[in-house]
Amino acid sequence: MVAAFPVRLGVMADTVFGKIVRGEIPCHRIYEDDKVLAFLDVNPISRGHVLVIPKESAETLDQLSDESSAAIGRVLPRLARAVLAVTGAPAFNVLQNNTPLAHQAVFHVHFHIIPKYEDGTGLGIDWNATKLDNGADLAKAIASKL
Repeated sequence: MVAAFPVRLGVMADTVFGKIVRGEIPCHRIYEDDKVLAFLDVNPISRGHVLVIPKESAETLDQLSDESSAAIGRVLPRLARAVLAVTGAPAFNVLQNNTPLAHQAVFHVHFHIIPKYEDGTGLGIDWNATKLDNGADLAKAIASKL
């Protein structure tokens, strides 16, 4: 299977996030280690909106290495706790989009931590749930690809 957006291994993509990782564009850094960078979104949905990105160049989550994925997974909860503690928000969303069809605008994997406030400020979601059909067959097919 060929990816729709091929990864350029060893080369940091020339996106705004690649430029931030390389230090070409400044940001308000919150966290950084050898695999992950977190900073404030310059166009926040709500106060405390944080972006978490891998330093590895990958356009979509399915293209990201297990090592970088694990590094992000280890820091996301800690960042969420810090955002809640500082903002006083009672809730938050973690959002991650892949490809333009799913609303991805910057083609570098990134996670949004978006505080949600009592006044409704934060991410709004229209969730159009449907009924699960052939769940056993679908689960088996997906599991076979792991």
